[in-house]
Amino acid sequence: MEELLSISNLIEALKKLPGVGRKSAERMAYQILQMDTTKRDFLIDALQKAKNDIDTCPTCGSFRENHICPLCNDETRDSSVLIVVSSFKDVLVIEKLNSYHGFYHILNGNLSPSKGIGLRDINLESLIARVKEGDFKEIILATDPTLDGETTALYIAKMLYSYPITISRLAYGLPMGGQLEYADELTLTKSLEGRKFIKKEI
Repeated sequence: MEELLSISNLIEALKKLPGVGRKSAERMAYQILQMDTTKRDFLIDALQKAKNDIDTCPTCGSFRENHICPLCNDETRDSSVLIVVSSFKDVLVIEKLNSYHGFYHILNGNLSPSKGIGLRDINLESLIARVKEGDFKEIILATDPTLDGETTALYIAKMLYSYPITISRLAYGLPMGGQLEYADELTLTKSLEGRKFIKKEI
């Protein structure tokens, strides 16, 4: 007996999730089908709302709902500091520290020539625009401590070097090859406090 087309399509859709193989997708698909109607409708509704209501902020690159960005619209933030991170997950990690109160810029990736990820594939153009138009005194580069993250940080530092702003990089309390989202709070706090300055404006 062949698998029903609708089930095959569901399995193929679930396989597109990161780290999900055929077996895991099959298991999830049949679990969804065995849910009662209320739970299944809740899941479908949540996915539909995510599709319709959530998009990417053209300014900072963060997720926003109904065209309102909670980061860009937060008037309590320090407008003199901007931290540049690789992904939205990094924002959530840093926010848990309660020690950083500036603005964010999410690249949504890192430069990676080996993976074919170039300048136009990450959120760089709006970063330059924000530096030109804003009143930032310091840009903190907090891309992942990986080869791609380092490449990205060095490129941004070079790109912004002529502007009258301080440019700093998170200190290496973070392990090389690791990812920001997996760092513990103490390590990340110390890295933030001990960031090294690439270019310092007096």
